[in-house]
Amino acid sequence: MINWYVYGEHAPFYYGKAKGYYAAEGIDLEIQEGRGSGTVTQVVAARSIPFGYVDVPTMMRAVIKGAPVISTGVLLQTSPMSVMGFTDKNIRKPDDIKGKTVATTPGDSMSQIWPLFLKKTGLKESDFKVVSGDATTKLNAVINNQADLLLGYVMDQSMKIKDATGKDVTPIKFSDYGVNLVSSGIIANTEYVKENPDLVRRFMRASIKSVEEAVKDPKAAAQSILDANPKGGKLPTLTEGFELTIPLYKDPTGQSKQPFRVADANMKDSVDLMVEYGGLDPTAKDKLKIFYTNDYLPAPGL
Repeated sequence: MINWYVYGEHAPFYYGKAKGYYAAEGIDLEIQEGRGSGTVTQVVAARSIPFGYVDVPTMMRAVIKGAPVISTGVLLQTSPMSVMGFTDKNIRKPDDIKGKTVATTPGDSMSQIWPLFLKKTGLKESDFKVVSGDATTKLNAVINNQADLLLGYVMDQSMKIKDATGKDVTPIKFSDYGVNLVSSGIIANTEYVKENPDLVRRFMRASIKSVEEAVKDPKAAAQSILDANPKGGKLPTLTEGFELTIPLYKDPTGQSKQPFRVADANMKDSVDLMVEYGGLDPTAKDKLKIFYTNDYLPAPGL
């Protein structure tokens, strides 16, 4: 179960299924759309679904409260969070946000990290106006010029706005200003992992191959979404959305070249940030390994 309605980020899973990479590992993969990382985490914790693809910091909050889930691979090692607006408004750096109106969704992952971005860039809440609403309201606020900017993922909301208006969007990425936070990854129930180690290894091996091959042909990967789900979007923006996702696979510590293999230092930075700004219990700092494992990934190069 993926974290949300399908968009470009999800292309590797559809591509891997279409190309038979999961079947080659003895897995008959069914992909279901989710309704938010928190909900998908609950579904996986209850063992209603074997694997989920979610925002890992969101999963951390559930784990520290007792949810029996763990990440078996972190795919997005750099955060896709950004503040974005129409390119023709010429808002390209944090200082340009002053005097503008920003649309947010209270309680979502981005609004919780937004104060850290402000701190890192020297902005104050009084420097701009805020309008709040749900995910659709936030998009419409920018589309209808009720807001100049919104908080969104570089490969998701920007593509939705472009689909709706035909106009380009420019994101100011949080990661460019020192906000080092992991993002999406594979999760599974901790007991399920212990009971099915071989299956987990095969699932991760197929997922790695799916990512590595999808990166070589982004348009074909995006097309696999539409082949499976004709209402899943438009090919140009699905392709562009996936292409915007690919740089986020890179390990910022430089330690790992393999998709899904996360460095301990990167996870520590993410947990520290979540404790300070994301409402994560401080005890999480001493329990890093309850959140993730690289044990089910093939040795790099194999």
